[in-house]
Amino acid sequence: MRQKVVLSLLMVVAVGLASAQDKLQADTFPTSGGDLRVTFIGHGTLMFQHAGKVVHVDPVSQYADYASLPKADVVLVTHTHGDHLDPKAIEAVRKADTVLVGNAASASNVAGIEAMKNGDARTVAGLRVEAVPAYNVSKQFHPKGDGNGYVITFGDKRVYVAGDTENVPEMAGLQKIDIAFLPMNLPFTMTPEMVAAAAKSFAPKVLYPYHFGSTDTSTLTALLAGSGIEVRIRNLK
Repeated sequence: MRQKVVLSLLMVVAVGLASAQDKLQADTFPTSGGDLRVTFIGHGTLMFQHAGKVVHVDPVSQYADYASLPKADVVLVTHTHGDHLDPKAIEAVRKADTVLVGNAASASNVAGIEAMKNGDARTVAGLRVEAVPAYNVSKQFHPKGDGNGYVITFGDKRVYVAGDTENVPEMAGLQKIDIAFLPMNLPFTMTPEMVAAAAKSFAPKVLYPYHFGSTDTSTLTALLAGSGIEVRIRNLK
C-alpha cells in the first residue's frame, strides 16, 4: 500500500513538472546526440535539455517558479547582476551532483560555483563549455574581464549565450555557431544595429535576440533580412 502511495505521489510531481514546463515557449533542434530542447524562460534566463541533461543559464526567481522546473545537471551564471545571479533560484534547481559554473565574481558570491575566466574551456557533466568575453566597450555597466558568455556544445550543435555584452571584437573569432542568443537593450547591452553587426561577424544559423525589454525586435529582423541568418523572436523581454 505504501509503495502505491509513493508511486502516486511521484506521478503527481512528474505531471506537475511537465505542466509547468509546457506553459513556457520552447524550440527543439535535432543534434547528433538527440534532440536539443531550448526553453525560453524570460529576459536572460534559459533552459537546455539534451540527452538526459538539464542546463539552466542565469536562473532567476522573477521569471519562473523553479521549484516546478527540472533540476539542473549544470547551472551557468554569466555575471553577478541581480537579473542574472539569484542564489534562491540556484538552490531551487540544485541537486547533490549539480555542477555550478560562473565568472569569478559570482563564485565569490555563491558557495560551490566553479569559476571560469574568459578563454577557459572545460567539460562539465559531459558537455563542452567555453567561456567567452562579455563586456561593454563604450560604457562601464559590464567591465572587460568580468562577465562570461558561454558556448555550449550539444552533440554537433554549438550554442552561444552571450550574457550582457556589446558587439565586442572577440565575437568575430567564434567558430561554427549554430544557435546564438544576443542581448539587445540600451543602455546596458546592444542596439538592434549592434546585434546585427555582431551576428554578421560570426554568422550563426539561428539568432535569438534576448534580454531585449521594450526594444523593437522587428528592426533586427529587417536588418538581417537576406543575410542567411534566421532570426527567431521569443518571449525573452
